[in-house]
Amino acid sequence: MKSNKQKRSEIAARKAAKREKETILAAQAARKARLEFLRSVGSRGEVPVDTTKLGSAGNSYSVPAFVERGWYVPVDFTCKACRKAETWTAEQQKWWYETAKGSLFTTATMCRSCRRKERARQDEVRRVHLEGVARKKK
Repeated sequence: MKSNKQKRSEIAARKAAKREKETILAAQAARKARLEFLRSVGSRGEVPVDTTKLGSAGNSYSVPAFVERGWYVPVDFTCKACRKAETWTAEQQKWWYETAKGSLFTTATMCRSCRRKERARQDEVRRVHLEGVARKKK
């Protein structure tokens, strides 16, 4: 014959096993739903947002549209230098916001070739400036 203490411990063990099984099943269902969501989103050229990797929003009370949506979508824009129509892809946005930690309220304004030209121009100006400073010190 079992004591009440033994019966209670057996009941508690059964309940704990049942809770653990339910937790595992819930995690599997969530994982399956997430994979299904990613498959459906990826087929439209969209990429999910990982809010844990985003930089700070600065001094803003609002939330960017892509965070509310939950995914990045391709954005069309016109280059401010050459006036060429371009598309800022979802993958480029993900890199900018999550990897490069760019400001959450910025968007692309220049095409890739114009950005390269501008960067080269700035590097040349910096080189000339530093040469002038070095000559002045002598």
